[in-house]
Formats: sequence, C-alpha cells, structure tokens
Amino acid sequence: MKTEQQYIDLYNQAHGLIKSHSSEVLNAPREKAFEDFVRNGFPKKDSEEYKYTDVASFFDWDFGLNLTRLNIPVDPYEVFHCDVPNLSTALYFLVNDSFYKKFQPTAQLPESVFVGSLKEFSEQKPEIAAKYYGKLAKTENDGLVAFNTTFAQDGFVVYVPKNTVIEKPLQLVNILRGDVDSMANRRLLIIMEDNSEAKLLVCDHSIDEKITFLATQVTEIFVGENARFDFYEMEENSVNTRRVASTFLSQEANSNVMVNGITLHNGKTRNNYHVVFKGENAEHHLGGIAIVDKTQTVDNHSFIDHAVPRCLSNENFKYVLDEYSVGAFTGKILVRPDAQKTEAYQSNKNICTTREAKMYTKPQLEIYADDVKCSHGATIGQIDETALFYMRARGISEAEARMLLKFAFMADVIDTIRMEALKDRLKLLVEKRFRGELAKCAGCNLCN
Repeated sequence: MKTEQQYIDLYNQAHGLIKSHSSEVLNAPREKAFEDFVRNGFPKKDSEEYKYTDVASFFDWDFGLNLTRLNIPVDPYEVFHCDVPNLSTALYFLVNDSFYKKFQPTAQLPESVFVGSLKEFSEQKPEIAAKYYGKLAKTENDGLVAFNTTFAQDGFVVYVPKNTVIEKPLQLVNILRGDVDSMANRRLLIIMEDNSEAKLLVCDHSIDEKITFLATQVTEIFVGENARFDFYEMEENSVNTRRVASTFLSQEANSNVMVNGITLHNGKTRNNYHVVFKGENAEHHLGGIAIVDKTQTVDNHSFIDHAVPRCLSNENFKYVLDEYSVGAFTGKILVRPDAQKTEAYQSNKNICTTREAKMYTKPQLEIYADDVKCSHGATIGQIDETALFYMRARGISEAEARMLLKFAFMADVIDTIRMEALKDRLKLLVEKRFRGELAKCAGCNLCN
C-alpha cells in the first residue's frame, strides 16, 4: 500500500478542503468511495484485467493537486483554435479538472438543455444530478473509480431532456496545464433522456512535455428510450502524460449509441469501457484506433453486457505499434440467458512494425442464450509484404507504401464515424502521424 498511502494521508488531511470546494451531490458518495479505495487500492498486475499494464505505477509520483481550485494561468481560447474544416461545434474547456467558464459558446442550445460545469449543475439541479451521479460507476470493487470519486471536485455535464435534439455537435477540450507535475481528477456526466439526440467530441491535450501529468476520468452516460448519442474521444497528449479513463454506459430500449476512442499521441493510457443494455432493440457501436511508437503504451479494456433480448453490439479496435511501444486489448461480451436474438461482434486486429513492439490481446465471449449471432476474433501481424512488393513494383517508395498500407488498415474504423468533418480531419491526422509528424490539430498551439 506504499503508493496508496500518500493519497490516504492526503485525504485524511484535506477532506474538509476538498468538500468545501465541491457540491453536496459530489460530496455525498465521497466518504464511502474513500473507504472503498482504502480497501481495494489501485489494481495490481496480478489481477487478470490489469496484467498487461502496471496502472498503480502511474500514481507512484509526487503530483500536485489543485484542491483549492486556484485559477490555472491559461486562456484556452488563445492556445486552442480547432480548425477542422466544416466542423462547427459548441466548444467548452476543462482546465485540468476545473470547468473553464470565463467565456461560453455563443451558440444557442435548446431551452432546458444544460451543458457546462458538473459542480454548478449539481448545485442548480441537485435532484437530477443525484439521480444519476455515481449510479453506474460503482466504487465497491473498483479502486480507480473509488479514487476518482474520492478526489473529483468538478467536471463536465450534458443534460438533454426528453424529445430534445441538439443539432450542433458539442466539443469538450481537456487541457492539462501546470508548472509542476500535476494530477487532474475529472468527472463527465451525460444524461440523454427519451427521444433525445446529441454528439460529443472530447479532445485531450497536455501542455509542456517537461511536466508529468496524470489524468483520471470517470464518465457516466445514460441513454434513454429511442435516444441517439455519439461519443468520440481523441487523445493527443505528451509522452509524459498518464491517462486512466473509465466510461460506463447504459442504454434503454431502441437507443442507438456510438463510442469511439482514438489515441494518436500519448504517454501511457488505460481506457475502460463498460456497456449494459437495459432495454430491447438497442444498438451499440464501440470502436477505437491506437497509433503508438517509442515507449508509449495503450491498454483498452471493454465489457459489454447483453442483459436483455434483441440488442446489437459491434466492436472493432485496431492498433499499429512501432519501435518499443506496447499495446493491450482485453474485451469481454456477456450474453445472459434471457438475451435471446442477440447479435454481438468483436474484432481486434493489430500490426507490429518492429520486433520490439509488443501487443497483447484477449477477446472473450460468454454466451448463455441459444438463439444468438455472435463472433469474435483477434490477429497480430506485420505489414503485408506481398502488398508492399506490389506497390513498390509500381514506383511507390517503400516508405510511402508502408504508410499507405497502415492507413488503409485503419480505414474501416475511421469510416464508422458519424461526423463527416471529423472523419475527414481524422484521416489527415492519422496520415500525419504515420508520416512521423507531430499528431496535433493544425490549429492547436498547445504542443509547440
């Protein structure tokens, strides 16, 4: 418990300070979460679900936490200008783990929609926030969620009432900023009531490669009957950034959800996805790509729970690993006895371009119903030498041919994105990444 002890001591000393700068709704589960963290600690490598990544080592550092909610000296509007062609979004920022409210988007959202600070939302609409906060992300058996719930003081919320459609995509930019090694513990809460519709793009950026950052993020997404929601995450952090993110999602009947996690540049990343179907005829598409080199690590874990009949899940993750990088994918689909007529598909395909790059993959299916259509599979390989020879024979240089083959390998995940402007921009960013150029939005000055 050496790593955990410094945080246990910190909370015992500062719990009053933490609570005084948060809200009653966020404080309500805090003590229990702390007790659960003390009991569970961080996940250990001897745990089956964390055997490929030593997540506890992410925390073994002397990080500063902004418990008093001091203003971080950065104007995100000056350092971030998203220039994705034809992508018009309502843009919001989290600076470390505080909502940036100095300026707000001028775009008018439908009446009764709330998009903004989780702390403010839980103070203005405590009955709604309390109904959802912490209800999917349980702390009893999850040390990472318990840790985040113990220290989180703010975050971001999207609340879309019944029969409401947000036409303009929402965009949240998480900016990590600090003059000393810093930790941010943020919460995202998405509430899509019946017959609602919205899209959210979340971008992660860290400033200054000399600073070590750790970001823990817990996201809870509730999607009501006949609701439709797209959730895209794009990470472009520095190599000294560690990210631990857990996304919990529940879907009611006839809902349709897309979740896509894109890692273009990072240090060490662990993403957890938990999906549960609670109503029939719901549809979920979960995908992701990871492009890593040097000593970068990306570890994606998913669990899809088919708890009711006639739902469809389609899962597709792809990695390209270069140099000494490490990738991991562990995915489980559970089809419960009553979940007849389930369709569930899972695929993980990977290319290692060097002998030193490592990829671990473990797809799993557990099926307890007999009238289902399910499949899963995983591959790890190298660049197709036959295709490479064919392209070189037609005058294409080896470097260009390798880049084109890697780009084509990722195409089917990118093509599933349901925002055309983002899809086009992502194709350009992926190509730049494979060409060895810094993977960042052209309008972003954060990494200069």
